[in-house]
Amino acid sequence: MDFPSILQEIYQEAKTLPAIGNVASTIPELAKVNPDKFGIHLTTIDGEDFGIGDSNEKFSIQSVSKALTVAMAFTFLDEKIWERVGVEPSGNPFNSLVQLEYEKGIPRNPFINAGALVIADMLISELKEPKQEFLNFIRIISGSPTIDYNLKVAKSEKETGFRNAALAHFLKSFGNINNDVETVLDFYFHQCSLEMTCKELSHSFFFFANEGKTQSGKQILTKSQVKRLNALMQTCGFYDESGEFTYKVGLPGKSGIGGGIAALYPKNFVVATWSPRLNEKGNSELGMSALELLTTKTGMSVF
Repeated sequence: MDFPSILQEIYQEAKTLPAIGNVASTIPELAKVNPDKFGIHLTTIDGEDFGIGDSNEKFSIQSVSKALTVAMAFTFLDEKIWERVGVEPSGNPFNSLVQLEYEKGIPRNPFINAGALVIADMLISELKEPKQEFLNFIRIISGSPTIDYNLKVAKSEKETGFRNAALAHFLKSFGNINNDVETVLDFYFHQCSLEMTCKELSHSFFFFANEGKTQSGKQILTKSQVKRLNALMQTCGFYDESGEFTYKVGLPGKSGIGGGIAALYPKNFVVATWSPRLNEKGNSELGMSALELLTTKTGMSVF
């Protein structure tokens, strides 16, 4: 497969599309990002790297990090995770309170905000230095020792994260948060503030495509665990637009309101895109179009 030519085609075609959508405004620091940034990076299972556009510029990965916190929690807790969080698509906005009340404090899946807060709580219970140990985990799986939190973004999230605070307190009222709520929120805001390039993000997700092994050969998860998390990304990775993404793109993946998307074709490749303009569901408009073009042009998807 001639990935350089295909990425060039996709990049050029995508750039001609109308500039639809807006940069995330709920977090003031994210609203400062240039809306016209656009990058794609693809890593093959053989370790070849192909990037185009702004693929080497760092951005806040936001909810893409939720797939990585779940992976880390899985290394400690395995199937016990699902006693406190479900594996079903939500069909509701990612920050919905209504569903959480109806379902008595058990979030529908770990990719909506309530579910990610429960996963954060699990990691805090397991780790002595949660923020540092999670950062170390990210640096190991990505092979990049310079990845770090963007403290300005984390602070901006904390100052405006009233709904996340409400979700965390609501979860606590149902007994599904064990640690101090402020500690859980602090960890959550930091995980979302992680900054990566498309290339680093692609490398971070490599083990999902490689039966649990990083590019350096370190076994992070078992084949069975990776299969389960890939299935979860397929059905829940794009909030209440997951069905649309599956229909148009046909790859497991995870999006974030920073405009990033990481997606993968098991045993073949990982791809990361970044374009800050979001559609009304909170997913990158251009990123989703680019990934649809990728699977259309290559004929490579899980279906």
